[in-house]
Amino acid sequence: QVQVMESGGGLVQAGGSLRLSCTASGLTFEDYIMGWFRQAPGEEREGMSCIDWSGVSTYYIDSVKGRFTISRDNAKNTLYLEMNSLKPEDTAMYYCAAARGGSWPLINEADFAYWGPGTQVTVSS
Repeated sequence: QVQVMESGGGLVQAGGSLRLSCTASGLTFEDYIMGWFRQAPGEEREGMSCIDWSGVSTYYIDSVKGRFTISRDNAKNTLYLEMNSLKPEDTAMYYCAAARGGSWPLINEADFAYWGPGTQVTVSS
């Protein structure tokens, strides 16, 4: 059975940093493009970043570009999101998701087959 699980969320002051992790089991991790999404209260779920099978190609939406870094360690079946210079508007539930493929960049919910339950990130001003 496939399991995807995020960790590392929490409360941080504006300007601070957090590193999120996502572990996956029950699938061949290196066969999946991985993505990070977030959803703030009252907002639609937003794809922020994705990384290809080997970690060679990455994509970021403009609002997180230069602040967030996506990476993966296929030997550990783990995806990471390093978040720096956090802003109050980054406050959201953050989700990890896995996709077999699709049209790059993969930031659409429909491309992703497996999802974690989310981890809360709260940035105070």
